[in-house]
Amino acid sequence: MARRNEESGESAGVRVARDAAPDYAALLDSVRGIRWPARSAVRGGIPGAHTSRMRGTSAEFTEYRPYRQGDDIGRIDWKLFGRSDRAYIRLSNDRAILPTTIVLDASASMDFPVATHGKWNFATELAIGLAAVARSSADPVGLVIAGHGALRQLPPRTRQGVIHEMLRAVSETRPQGNEPLSPAITAAIRVSGRIVVIADFLGDADDMLSNAARAIVAGKEVHAVHIVAASELEPPRDMVLVADPEQPDVRRPLNGDGRDAYVKAYAAWRDKIAHDWSDAGISYSMVVAGRETPDHHIRRMAAPRGVSATA
Repeated sequence: MARRNEESGESAGVRVARDAAPDYAALLDSVRGIRWPARSAVRGGIPGAHTSRMRGTSAEFTEYRPYRQGDDIGRIDWKLFGRSDRAYIRLSNDRAILPTTIVLDASASMDFPVATHGKWNFATELAIGLAAVARSSADPVGLVIAGHGALRQLPPRTRQGVIHEMLRAVSETRPQGNEPLSPAITAAIRVSGRIVVIADFLGDADDMLSNAARAIVAGKEVHAVHIVAASELEPPRDMVLVADPEQPDVRRPLNGDGRDAYVKAYAAWRDKIAHDWSDAGISYSMVVAGRETPDHHIRRMAAPRGVSATA
């Protein structure tokens, strides 16, 4: 569905592309202080910022339960025992980390529109911003880029320079080819409890969904961000010939009934993607590059369920 104008000029486009280059410093400043709580209790592990499914000895008391044979006697509330002559265990919610991996689509269709690289620039800003927000909660963050050739992987880490490593990786990447994204999701599942897929879903969407659904069944938290360009939603009236960036030999005219058929088919396809991914238990959102700032979308994603983010 991603299309590019085969007759677009370069002079004005170059100026626009320079103006639209991501300002990562401003982005990181705008998301500072945002917290991204887990959607549900995290399986116990290394102490962190998220509520754990394990019951432990943290200061966050939740309830009492009667002592059972085999319990650690050190967890008995002896003051309560002295008052009631009954042994009770104090239960509390431990806190845990949530390793987070961003899966970034770097196929050719993400480099659209050609003049501004709008989808790719927006996607990289989202990736860096979400990683910074997760990192601010002391969560390990990593990145998998699926572009031309082998996957580029940065495993989740908590060290200070991890965001700069991710910045360098996206800056060195140029979207090209038609690399499938499902292997990148598989790679992320192995190392993370939270996976964020940022893509235009124009490749192996069915295989991607199958892998993401398996992650949900395994207790992972999966977010899908569908990146589209405004000109994909409503192609300009002066665009008369289009080609699939990932299959340049596929060309078709875009005038008259052809344009209307394209708009209708693209809308139906987007609705199906949203329906299928949401039905699988995945947090799905679509964003039009350039119509919303990356930090605003990040606030919407990080907001607890039932809470709306403000601009």
